[in-house]
Amino acid sequence: MSEAMRNLAFLRTNQAYVAERLPVTGRMPAWLEGTLVRNGPGQMQVGERRFRHWFDGFAMLHAFSFANGSVSYTGKFLETRARAEAEAEGRITFTEFATDPCRSLFARAMALFTHRVTDNAKVSIGHFADRFLAMTETAIQVEFDPETLKRVGVFTYEDAEVGQMTTAHPHIVDGAMYNVVTRFGPASQVRAYRVDASLRRERLASVGVSKPSYMHSFAITPNYLIVTAFPFVVNPLALLLWLRPFIENFAWEPQRGTPILVFDRHTGRLVGRHEAEPFFGFHHVNAFERGSELVLDIVAYPDADIVTHYYLERLTAPDLRLPHGRLTRFTVPLEGGSVRSEVLSEACIELPRIDYEGYNMRPEQRYVYGIGLQPGGEGGFYDQLIKIDTQSGSTRTWHAPECFPGEPVFVPAPERRGEDDGVLLSVVLDAADGRSFLLVLDAHDLQEVARATLPQALMIGFHGAFVPSDPGSAS
Repeated sequence: MSEAMRNLAFLRTNQAYVAERLPVTGRMPAWLEGTLVRNGPGQMQVGERRFRHWFDGFAMLHAFSFANGSVSYTGKFLETRARAEAEAEGRITFTEFATDPCRSLFARAMALFTHRVTDNAKVSIGHFADRFLAMTETAIQVEFDPETLKRVGVFTYEDAEVGQMTTAHPHIVDGAMYNVVTRFGPASQVRAYRVDASLRRERLASVGVSKPSYMHSFAITPNYLIVTAFPFVVNPLALLLWLRPFIENFAWEPQRGTPILVFDRHTGRLVGRHEAEPFFGFHHVNAFERGSELVLDIVAYPDADIVTHYYLERLTAPDLRLPHGRLTRFTVPLEGGSVRSEVLSEACIELPRIDYEGYNMRPEQRYVYGIGLQPGGEGGFYDQLIKIDTQSGSTRTWHAPECFPGEPVFVPAPERRGEDDGVLLSVVLDAADGRSFLLVLDAHDLQEVARATLPQALMIGFHGAFVPSDPGSAS
């Protein structure tokens, strides 16, 4: 990995920027009208101190608006207490995913009574009930205005901020938003919530756990809500003492296996607990019902070592070798029997996306898009976009020299003729050029349609959402 790529991708602070019209190469589809909003870290250093992990940096929002074949761009740091206080004091003051403020022994002891939860919502974007939310795994989700990117307010699933973790990937189905909250304490619980269009919260389900798992996502089907409890677990008392950064309290315990908890999505009743072999994953891809079975597609790893590979010390090392996540299908027999698994593709994939609006929860869903690593390479960071056909296992890819793409977001064409009739939108870091560009690919064959070049290199981020100008065109 080149020195330029390491610095641009993870170490250089981005600048807030507005461009009324980005230079475009190729031709933007005339039908592409709407806004792509992306989330991710934009600043990794405060004063002389640097954050330690890719999941730590201060959130920055990026809005790309499409109209009449042109693209405009607005980039702005998410307005948070965590960043405002850090900028004012010249130091990190809130605990993030893998970084703690520098604290004396006394301050560490006092943190037991004075701990504050960061509002640095830097992972994903939620669009629900005409509201836009910057989302993360802590209790606080930040609402913002999609045009100005200014902070509007906050949303929480539970009133008490301290002692809880949520997933950064709620499901929005049937006019409601569903998510899973882990409440840490002497009697820890995993809780499922349903939120209606007025943001009224309803606790749908609750089950006790002795050692809570780290969970970044979960699965949903028409009748079930499924929690995959990876054996990357924590003693809840360690979290409540706040002696170490959040993720460093978790440990890999493969002897626990991987419990899969199945809840009735309508009543909240726990209808089954099934055991899978030990594995780890950040992202559930899709889930559907097939007779008396549940089918879960997950980007799976044999263990949780990928978490430690995302420390900046490793990501910026010349000999970086990322573990490969593989698209894996787990079949859960609701009426008893063993959980079965099948690797759908040996190709490396992360940040997976599907046509969520059109094919989520449907068994005929076929195509998965993501970032990956070129086979036969010498290591380094994710350097290609990939499309996996879950039926045949075949793949298509896009890559270019010294280019490092972000998550591909699928946008369906109007009056589409198939699942992959549309385009993929990805923000790509061009390390050789020292800038980033918005890439538009034909989702069918991953051929380049157009690109819009930015005046700066954007730090590689995580997730985004496309909101069409006409909401009715989203499906």
